[in-house]
Amino acid sequence: MKAYPITFEPILIEKIWGGSKLRTVLNKKTTEESIGESWEISGVAGHISVVNKGAYKGLSITSLVEKFNKDFVGFSNYERFGNEFPLLIKFLDANQNLSIQVHPDDTIAKQEHNSFGKTEMWYVMDHEEDAEIILGLKDKNVDMDILQHVEKSNVYDVFNTEKVKKGDAYFIPAGKVHAIGAGVVIAEIQQTSDITYRVYDWERTNSDGQPRELHLLESIKATKETSDESKKEFTVKTNASSNVVDCDYFTTNILKVQKGYRQHYGHLDSFVILMCVVGSASVTVNGITEVVSKGETVLLPATTNEAFLFAEDAEFLEVYISE
Repeated sequence: MKAYPITFEPILIEKIWGGSKLRTVLNKKTTEESIGESWEISGVAGHISVVNKGAYKGLSITSLVEKFNKDFVGFSNYERFGNEFPLLIKFLDANQNLSIQVHPDDTIAKQEHNSFGKTEMWYVMDHEEDAEIILGLKDKNVDMDILQHVEKSNVYDVFNTEKVKKGDAYFIPAGKVHAIGAGVVIAEIQQTSDITYRVYDWERTNSDGQPRELHLLESIKATKETSDESKKEFTVKTNASSNVVDCDYFTTNILKVQKGYRQHYGHLDSFVILMCVVGSASVTVNGITEVVSKGETVLLPATTNEAFLFAEDAEFLEVYISE
């Protein structure tokens, strides 16, 4: 397989809670005013990413996995996931509060949906003043039946909220109740899954004027953790990988680049995804260069031995799957 910085055409998805910041802040090409998500790399059925330039232009990510197997995703990943690409990479703009929700773990997702579960992490790229998120419940020992009785008058008594700032990172395992609040733009890394159980939706209605569907019994069954402890503490170093999250499903580092930096990947048995969250940098692999700016994403195949990055000042989320 030819290793170079592979880029995919973003898949822009309208959401009832979406806004315009994916266009105005992250420079996504759209004229719509309610784009909530940009799926940067996806193997989810119905939303399959397609390469938009270079040697593999026009090929889907599924085709790349099927054609190149371990050379594309790594030996261990191919043994574990087969032809399924294991991660879903997104940018999100919450113009309004997202629904308070929970995602099933692998066991429930397999039983009920023949799918992977949905463990995820967030990195805050931008936010409005006093913007906040919801993570966990205020009473850690409350009966989960409370999820059937959430309403406008008690929502902030039931759920824990916290204000965010740029550069914050949060790890949300499957089974934890959560919601992104209005005014927050995030980068999200997650398992390949689009399964969400809504607990409360701020009394919004759909296009027919009917309340959007809730999944209360499913949410009670899926909720495994009530803790509000999700924020990750880390120190960013220059021209080095600074670990943020390391879990069974993905490893995410902050990679801060100033001037030239050569990053070695020959020891990894995995593809590497670079999501630019600050500035702009050139990424060169095997003599092929891609300029990656804030809000853009590249994938380096598992056969990549090293990448040369050059920037005045840029930061990436560096994502791969550890053995």
